[in-house]
Amino acid sequence: MFTKPKIKREIYLDHAATTYCDPSVVKAMSPYFSDIYGNPSSLYHKGREANGALNDSRRTVAKLISALPENIIFTGGGSESDNMAIYGIARAHKNQGKHIITSAIEHHAVIHPLEDLQKEGWEITYLKVDKQGFVNIDELIKAIRPDTVLVSIMHANNEVGTIEPIADIGREILKYRKEHNSVYPYFHSDACQAAGYINLNVEKLHVDLMTVNGSKMYGPKGVGMLYVRRGVRLKPLIVGGGQEHRLRAGTENIPAIVGFAKAFELAQQNIESESKRVGQLTAYFWNELQNKIPKIKLNGPDLSEKRLPNNLNVTFIDVEGEAMLLYLDEYGIMCSTGSACTSESLDPSHVLLAMGLSYEYSHGSLRFTFGHCNTKKDIDYIMKYLPDIINQLREISPVNMGKTKHAKYK
Repeated sequence: MFTKPKIKREIYLDHAATTYCDPSVVKAMSPYFSDIYGNPSSLYHKGREANGALNDSRRTVAKLISALPENIIFTGGGSESDNMAIYGIARAHKNQGKHIITSAIEHHAVIHPLEDLQKEGWEITYLKVDKQGFVNIDELIKAIRPDTVLVSIMHANNEVGTIEPIADIGREILKYRKEHNSVYPYFHSDACQAAGYINLNVEKLHVDLMTVNGSKMYGPKGVGMLYVRRGVRLKPLIVGGGQEHRLRAGTENIPAIVGFAKAFELAQQNIESESKRVGQLTAYFWNELQNKIPKIKLNGPDLSEKRLPNNLNVTFIDVEGEAMLLYLDEYGIMCSTGSACTSESLDPSHVLLAMGLSYEYSHGSLRFTFGHCNTKKDIDYIMKYLPDIINQLREISPVNMGKTKHAKYK
């Protein structure tokens, strides 16, 4: 039986769900709440000051991804950016065709708009993935039809950390377009999880649209961006003003946009050092888990360059994921069973099911995602209690209780 610690520490291992703001980001945002508060569309000096900050942020973000400032549309977050890409392309190009290709493991901010479009007569091809979560490029290209207007494949999966070969997919789509003398299909990628660990040069990735949000890279919540390549036409989601190149009406959230630009700048500058640091923590934790807890399974790719370095998704066989979360929280340990956007649902992860895991294995999975605040001491603290938690939960598991009952009456 495990005992509760006298002093509860807080160990945050859910950085894929959201991150805290970097102090430098908070400092950069601060003047734009009370001092530089003008509407950036206004002509007087308070408005011009705000507009200057908006333009500076757009230039900063554009430079980080090798784009032009006019390619950057600031939004209210990653979900809105995904929605803008999906609905924007679909509604602007529906006369060309009504077919879209995506993968079975996309974020619901992509899947739900596509399900909505299906009700409007669109045909959606959901590509299968292998046991590690990778899309087959040959199958993707074979799925393209004359009426395909969009392909949407996420850059890095939020649940299992699989890094999709976006640049290779982009090259093959460009090749298809050239061979068929067409501008279609356009290529969109949700890169929200990738921003802190992968260089997002859009010229090398060959994407036409790309989503990034602030809350996954130590920036503020409620802000994101959509990169839109020059010449790609979208229908706006929000109308009523000329802001953001007439693609998103409404007064821009200048403090959040400034914070987003600063966070993105820091994330891209520190990719190499931070990836190495959190990668070492992830490897150490996985080694500890394997040595001290039997009957576990790593979900997604092996710990390599094909997986986000901070991501560890593990199935604890014969244990229920939500029960593990509640026990761990008693010790101040915070992780998740999958996407934070579906945390209120008791259904197993659609990502794990698509990768071939059984319903039971999917229900017994936890996602640990490391970040700036984590150290080796955090892992050592977790391993003081996690093995006993797993043992006790297995003892009361219906699976094992059933085995005991059957053994008794043999």
